[in-house]
Amino acid sequence: MQEAAPEIASLSFEDALRSLEDVVRRLESGEVPLDQSIELYERGEALRAHCQARLDAAQARIEKIVAGPDGRASHSVPFDSDG
Repeated sequence: MQEAAPEIASLSFEDALRSLEDVVRRLESGEVPLDQSIELYERGEALRAHCQARLDAAQARIEKIVAGPDGRASHSVPFDSDG
């Protein structure tokens, strides 16, 4: 599964999520031989980690809008800020 890492790293979040859903569907079917199930599980874990990293990066970029007294956006602050 090591050779799959560069391929996974190039996937968009949406493509990685679709691939992860496919892996889960195949594993849940119960029709995959044991060795292939292990490979699929490893790929699924790599896809999950990739999706989580993409979500974490997106969250870090999100800013919430802070409205001024007139109701208009006055400034923005980082997503995880208390202000």
